[in-house]
Amino acid sequence: MKLYFQGWDEDLVHGVKELEAQLGFRADPAGLPVEVVRLPRNARQLRVSLGGGKGRIEYVEKIHFFRALGLFVERAKTSDTFDLTERPSFDYNGAMLDASRNAVMRVDAIKQMLRYMAVMGLNGLMMYTEDTYEVPELPYFGYMRGRYTAEELRECDDYATLFGIEMIPCIQTLGHLFHALKWLYAEPLRDHPDIVLPGTPATYEFLEQTIRAAAAPFRSKRIHIGMDEAFQVGLGRYLRDNGFRDRFEVMNEHVGRVMEITGKLGLEPMIWSDMYFNLLSNDVQGGLYNMEADFSSENMAKIPDGLRFVYWNYWGTDENGYKEVFDKHRLLGSEPIFAGGIHMWNLMAPNHGKTWSSMHPALRAAKRSGLREVFATAWGDNGNEANHFVILPGLQLFAEYGYHEGEVTDEHLQKRLAACTGLDLFGPLEALKGMDEVPEVHEGNYYGANPSKFLLWQDPLIGLFDKHVEGMEGTLPDYYAGLAEKWRGYREGEGSGLTEPFTAMFAFYEKLAAALSVKSTLGVAIKRLYDAGDRDGLRRIADETLPELRRRVEELRVAHRELWLGTYKPFGWEVLDIRYGGVLSRAVSARDRLLDYVNGRVLQLEELEAERLVFNQNNVFGTLDVNGLYHQIATAGSLSM
Repeated sequence: MKLYFQGWDEDLVHGVKELEAQLGFRADPAGLPVEVVRLPRNARQLRVSLGGGKGRIEYVEKIHFFRALGLFVERAKTSDTFDLTERPSFDYNGAMLDASRNAVMRVDAIKQMLRYMAVMGLNGLMMYTEDTYEVPELPYFGYMRGRYTAEELRECDDYATLFGIEMIPCIQTLGHLFHALKWLYAEPLRDHPDIVLPGTPATYEFLEQTIRAAAAPFRSKRIHIGMDEAFQVGLGRYLRDNGFRDRFEVMNEHVGRVMEITGKLGLEPMIWSDMYFNLLSNDVQGGLYNMEADFSSENMAKIPDGLRFVYWNYWGTDENGYKEVFDKHRLLGSEPIFAGGIHMWNLMAPNHGKTWSSMHPALRAAKRSGLREVFATAWGDNGNEANHFVILPGLQLFAEYGYHEGEVTDEHLQKRLAACTGLDLFGPLEALKGMDEVPEVHEGNYYGANPSKFLLWQDPLIGLFDKHVEGMEGTLPDYYAGLAEKWRGYREGEGSGLTEPFTAMFAFYEKLAAALSVKSTLGVAIKRLYDAGDRDGLRRIADETLPELRRRVEELRVAHRELWLGTYKPFGWEVLDIRYGGVLSRAVSARDRLLDYVNGRVLQLEELEAERLVFNQNNVFGTLDVNGLYHQIATAGSLSM
């Protein structure tokens, strides 16, 4: 498709050029004439039309032009006549990508994500960097963690500007600073292992250095300064030095001191709001968003002025419940910002079912409540095993709630996702749910079961999740073998025309499913044969199954490495490499132990004598509706002490 843009702002040219290949068109004077008209700010709409062999794109904000361009190309491929108007519901609608849980996205990958966001119409991006950015005065800040240089962040900001996307620095200034504070230089700065010490001059000198460095590469004057989940603030070194003080007061004093820094630098701060709900409800258990919090005018007057508060919720399913919390936030003195979640953390594959069940009501409530700013978070907790590009359907969901006036159905999302990314919601992306939404897991996987993770990482002789797959020897291996075939088909068929990282992603899931077809119930089989005294069966596992498992896991490791290095810096991959090394090494050890037993060198295997229990008796909703973190999965022992 060739398009000839007439009357357009030169400021759009470079952005259009960057999107030609993605959208499948070329700007050419010989193409279909398309008049481009910028409307006054009060118009608050974008419009695309085609008729009589002439097109028209009307827009207000730069980002609206690029969404409109995507809509125009989508419609023009199938129709000679159309007229479509959209009215943006949000002033800010974007994404936050975690760059602090080992996976620091490469600059070229960020640019690719920005291109997808541009045609979706998303106008904000935050890279969540606890310590993964360069601070000139602090050589150990982000050391060996893949930290961004100022030049890299500036390059990303320049690229985002092509499309009218605002990049906002997103850091921490209270908690979640374990990696920054673990070095010897930071010992005077610690209240708790991951919380800075409030009230000391050294702390605010440190924070001024980090804030200045974080903000410098970006055009935006806005900054997210974190301050969430610092439940132990004032209870560590601060308590020893100062005695107990009301932690609401400690929090306010710290926030005020940090705001003095942001004010000096001409920055407009926002923070996560959970700590204020926690402290105002005196919730020593670290609960989130307690609606019994004391929002009296007396307390509100103590909170420093000029803050924006970000309400985060990744699990709620009650639309009215969201609205009640939005209303509560308004008592803090500013319009709340909502942060939802696209569930990819602590997972090998995304949990789009939980994203759908929680974000549909959240975004409906946000529109109903008149919120002007929302964004989607994509965290990487526990090793960032899933690739960030799996979040594209979730980003499309946020985009459509931001522009589409009708019901946001899966069918509507399918069309828009295909137009913006070339991906099919009901093809390979839908199949992703099958990695964890296996038989015996509730449909939609609301409880966040992660069997593709715990079945991979658990030990073949000390299977902490084996109790959950008892009786599934005849179904689960075949199930994963079928998924492997499905992924092979996507890779060789539908995936053949896709760009990276999607072909590498499909190869990774093919290899993961193939490995799980051998490993998913291996521990159960070993235990059954051992209890039956079947030495011949155990010998077959030692001589045939475990070597085959090692072969498949090694193929999986290589596929995962290729996917990782295509998206992220190499720092952080070593963590996953070590995990794969553990699986490979323990397969060797398991073989040695089985052969010791079947050859009579030992009379029993204590690992197999032990009774199997459910993983967590207080968190079992169904046979496989369980989840675990790596250190819980791999061993009942200690990996750190």
